[in-house]
Amino acid sequence: MGFQQSKSGKIFRRIAFAGAVLAIAVTALFPFYYAILTSFKTGSALFQVSYWIGDITLINYQSIFREQPFGLQILNSLLVATVVVGLSLLLGVTAAFAFGRVRFRGRGLLLVTVLAVSMFPQVSILSGMFELVRALGLYNRLPSLILSNLVLTLPFTVWVLTTFMRELPKELEEAAYVDGATPWTVVRRVFLPLMGPALVTTGLLAFIASWNEFLFALTFTLSSETRTVPVAIALISGATALELPWGGIMAASVVVTVPLILLVFIFQRRIVSGLTAGAIKG
Repeated sequence: MGFQQSKSGKIFRRIAFAGAVLAIAVTALFPFYYAILTSFKTGSALFQVSYWIGDITLINYQSIFREQPFGLQILNSLLVATVVVGLSLLLGVTAAFAFGRVRFRGRGLLLVTVLAVSMFPQVSILSGMFELVRALGLYNRLPSLILSNLVLTLPFTVWVLTTFMRELPKELEEAAYVDGATPWTVVRRVFLPLMGPALVTTGLLAFIASWNEFLFALTFTLSSETRTVPVAIALISGATALELPWGGIMAASVVVTVPLILLVFIFQRRIVSGLTAGAIKG
């Protein structure tokens, strides 16, 4: 009798867990699913509630590329995000080596200061960043977005990589030094191959943050040729001042979201490994 109750309870817990996972998945995916449905609608069909794809039209997808240089704006976002990821990982790895493997006075305070920088909202540093961008002659140029996005991605990158760096075996580092390796050789030949999951995780999060960044892109760019996709989507306009082109906005949103979904699916195992890195010692 007790065995049957235990088995029934286990089955009930599995069903409840599966139901909770299904509810979370539906809640998370439904907005994107409905955006896809809306992107295939035009005219009065946009305001009719429907949960299934009816007549499919590609007019919205054609219009976003025809009425503005949306392809160029996607390339702008891709270029900015890729360079930001590269610089964040390069600077993050070297900083993580210093914070995680080198002992010096004030190391803890400096690391906390790096993390504290990421707690400031973007608007609080917007005026200072604007003056810096203008002084460097980068206004309405893509390097201004690379510089400003580093402010958002670098603190997180340094913190995560430092946590991972501290967990690497010290014996590997000591053996490399005995063989005559320099600190840079240790980082490049010993630590980097072991930091794959952490690098993929922080790199992907930095890419997403840079890809979706809006405030700096809106402030530091002026022409359509230098805008990134978040600003381009926000500035999509209808035929009249009173028309809000939901179909075009949804089509553009789907186009710029699909690459992020593909990246997550491709690197999902390394992402999980990177997020759990350092959580368990030994």
